[in-house]
Amino acid sequence: MKTQTMMTRWCTRAAATKGVRSAQLCGQLKMSSNSNDDVDAIFKQKKLLRTQVRKTLKAMDPSLRSQQDNAIQDIILGAPWFKSSHSLCAYISCTALREVDTIKLLSGILQPPSSGGKKLYVPRVEDKNSHMRMLNISRIDDLIANSMDILEPAPVDADGNAREDVMQANDPVDLLLLPGLAFDRTGRRLGRGGGYYDTFLKNYQDLVKTRNWKQPLLVALSYSEQILDEGVIPMTSSDVPVDALVSPAGVIPISSAAFNRYP
Repeated sequence: MKTQTMMTRWCTRAAATKGVRSAQLCGQLKMSSNSNDDVDAIFKQKKLLRTQVRKTLKAMDPSLRSQQDNAIQDIILGAPWFKSSHSLCAYISCTALREVDTIKLLSGILQPPSSGGKKLYVPRVEDKNSHMRMLNISRIDDLIANSMDILEPAPVDADGNAREDVMQANDPVDLLLLPGLAFDRTGRRLGRGGGYYDTFLKNYQDLVKTRNWKQPLLVALSYSEQILDEGVIPMTSSDVPVDALVSPAGVIPISSAAFNRYP
């Protein structure tokens, strides 16, 4: 009933908005909200929402997208919490997927250690069963295009040595910079449906607990158009919420850990 109440609240405003928050989408979501405990119904809601968000992202003006890309990356690069991090995971943006660009971020992270460089792990998809690893790279040249033309690290470096997997690292990461299709201000994240990030995040959080490390902050990068009203994004028990969002307008802290780090 809680999900249905939030959905109804959102629907009263839908007719006056555009893009993802359309009255048509609202009506379709309400039809399936009566069975919000049904996982299949939630998956259908997510599929519908993904379609609408993709349309919104496709319709974005390229110059506006570029402005937001630069603003988001500049906010992160200038943030004290980013500057103080020593080790982190970050995604490699894909233009075809219309993700927030991370090229400037990656370049900043991979600068020489003497200039404040950090240890960086980036994703490598291993199979179609939501198996993704985060492998250490030291240069942009360490990335190669996979069969989907998405950049990712080769499993071995130029010398033939296996790259360090963050799950086998001796030290924890401080920060994870995450992509997604849509978010809200309560930390809900809508991915692309493969379950790769949720599976990895759950496994890494379990590892951190086992080793008594401090949990890393989960920070998602989001265009303004990707931030939806509360309750619109359905969730299951396998969905991992984020601690904060970074949009062109600034940092949006969500969890108590984020509020402690992002004054």
